[in-house]
Amino acid sequence: MKTLEEEWRLILKEAVEKEETAGISLLFLKEGKEVCFIGEGYADREKKIKVDWGTIFRLYSMTKPVTAAAAMILAEDGELELDAPVGEYLPSFRNSGVWCGNITEPAARPILISDLLTMTSGLSYGDDDTVTELATRKLLAEAEDSLELENPMTTLEFAERAGEIPLLFHPGTSWKYGISADILGAVIEKASGRTFGEFLEERLFAPLGMKDTGFFVPQEKRSRLAKAYDRTQDKILFPYEGSFLGIRNHMDRPAAYESGGAGLVSTAEDYAKFARMLLDRGSLGETRILKPESVEQMGKVGLTPQQRAAFEKWFGQRGYDYGWLMRVLREPSMAVTPGLKGEYCWDGWLGCCFLNYPREKMTLLIMQQQKNGGDAVSRIKEALVRHQTGAAGTGKVWNRYLGK
Repeated sequence: MKTLEEEWRLILKEAVEKEETAGISLLFLKEGKEVCFIGEGYADREKKIKVDWGTIFRLYSMTKPVTAAAAMILAEDGELELDAPVGEYLPSFRNSGVWCGNITEPAARPILISDLLTMTSGLSYGDDDTVTELATRKLLAEAEDSLELENPMTTLEFAERAGEIPLLFHPGTSWKYGISADILGAVIEKASGRTFGEFLEERLFAPLGMKDTGFFVPQEKRSRLAKAYDRTQDKILFPYEGSFLGIRNHMDRPAAYESGGAGLVSTAEDYAKFARMLLDRGSLGETRILKPESVEQMGKVGLTPQQRAAFEKWFGQRGYDYGWLMRVLREPSMAVTPGLKGEYCWDGWLGCCFLNYPREKMTLLIMQQQKNGGDAVSRIKEALVRHQTGAAGTGKVWNRYLGK
């Protein structure tokens, strides 16, 4: 019988051989100590630069938990009230409207900071063709177009423009994945009196020793930035050069728009320090970032039944609840894929993923830069759950067992 590490190595090797991804790495920690690091394939296939410990990856939505932690730091400082209206920090949100068929009506109540943290604000990413989402899509396109201008759109400019877009629903009445974390980044700027990036560097990255994490990659580190890849319909890999969600693909200049939802780059080593801080209830060694009760709140918030119904329809989230910008597995027996009760996690558009397992004191990090990739993340996670529980098989019977 193969060990878990042996099985993981085969999964990563197969993913690269089948061109599901150009390169992928995995870092696994138990009780804060490294159990294994595996790198397979290339950070840059054309230059034959292999994925390794120091490879820098675009996090995209794995930025969101960092933004949630930053908000909790300010809340502990007394500089941010989680139940305060967003309009107290961003004027364009003071009179939010809701799109209702052919008219816009006043929101039943203001968007609160807590609505941004739980994605219950009514803001969207522009997935569909409603008036709200078309306007959001247009704003994101403008942010991307401005990346090449002398004065690109800033974090605060983006947020103020977003406040003029009618909401999809009355705040707090439903759930929708969207730009809530980006607006929260702007709120943090206003509340702290510093740019979002400056605040993160001072209160999170420097104290935790996250030396390769930020909103751009300096010249001296640029050779370590993984190239992004896409796949043709015939599943042939090719370099992806596009910018997305207002994020500059090349990461070669300081960002004016420091996206709280998608803008950071990091390494497996750096992000593991952040994940360990959460797992250790707010501290990393002697360095305390958050109080234990703040970290506990991040993973225990939960949605109302009406909000959860909307959340569960989004990419098969049954069995999960939603905390502060992370999903939390409450009922493994309901989940589509095997998991361990209490795990909390989030992933990114190009395939990066982190998972913390509080009961087992484990952290799993998977890093890659692949658009339209395969299912390596699911297979990696499934193998971990199988070895952890001793279960054999998949499906409802196995999931019921895991929920015990």
